[in-house]
Amino acid sequence: MGVSRPSPVAVLALDAGNSKTDAALVGADGTVLGTGRAGGFQPPRTGVEAAVDVLGEAVSEAAAAAGLAGPPYAARVSACLANADLPVEERRLADAIAARGWGAATEVRNDTFAVLRAGVDRPRGIAVVCGAGINCVGMLPDGRTARFPALGRISGDWGGGGGLAEEAVWWAARAEDGRGGPTGLARALPAHFGLASMAALIEALHLGGIPPGRLHELVPVLFAVAAGGDPVASAIVERQAEEVVALVTVVLERLGLLEEEVPVLLGGGVLAARHAQLEGRIGELLSSRAPHARPTVVTAPPVLGAALLGLDAVGAPAGAHARLRAQFG
Repeated sequence: MGVSRPSPVAVLALDAGNSKTDAALVGADGTVLGTGRAGGFQPPRTGVEAAVDVLGEAVSEAAAAAGLAGPPYAARVSACLANADLPVEERRLADAIAARGWGAATEVRNDTFAVLRAGVDRPRGIAVVCGAGINCVGMLPDGRTARFPALGRISGDWGGGGGLAEEAVWWAARAEDGRGGPTGLARALPAHFGLASMAALIEALHLGGIPPGRLHELVPVLFAVAAGGDPVASAIVERQAEEVVALVTVVLERLGLLEEEVPVLLGGGVLAARHAQLEGRIGELLSSRAPHARPTVVTAPPVLGAALLGLDAVGAPAGAHARLRAQFG
């Protein structure tokens, strides 16, 4: 693979989620030399090597755009990956990526760190990602971090698109059959799929007429019903806000930041959609429990954060970070 040849670029940045993978080759001055995109990164389902093959597709596209014939491509691979939830998983993935010879050094982090770094000018702050699931991390310039396993209910998590949709269906089902109180969700959820009742929706979900992967489509429906004043839907939104703020306050405590002004970056599909009730309630709860926290919704692509982490690690010159950020708008 010609590993003795000097690396032509400073950073190969990778951001990989369940649905897509982004790669960017970045020079030491912050110039983006090439980008690539591939499918979702799902090592629990496909296995590590097959998942890294997907990363390779994005890397190959970025290398072709940069005019690079073959690896090594960069001095450092900075990879922020979904499903890298435990340190042991980060190590296994780092070993598998390093074996591909894409860079002289490889670092793997959970993808929530990419959202955090994309939203701050230096590696200091808290990030919450609320997409298909939910996660939260914190980082300080001295390298200290705080995080959660984020493995779902077995690690104490609730929320994200999956949790919100399941909770909405649960309450709607009980409203229709009489076990629970009334809610507009009982009409709105099946109507989204062109169905007349929760009974029909339950049957379609159970028998496969509607794939479980489509449940996330119900999250905007939930927020629309909540915005109309429905008490059941509003209570679900309230619970999501409570979960977000609980994560943030625990990380602030762990890092000793409760008494300091600190950015709190909110990312992922649920939070980036900026539902007024959820965003407003998060702001209210933070102002009372962590008054020095400064919440901001991050819309920059997470691959920017992975690239900035890489530039941090290689000691990029002054101005490189700003140049890189400007290229991502």
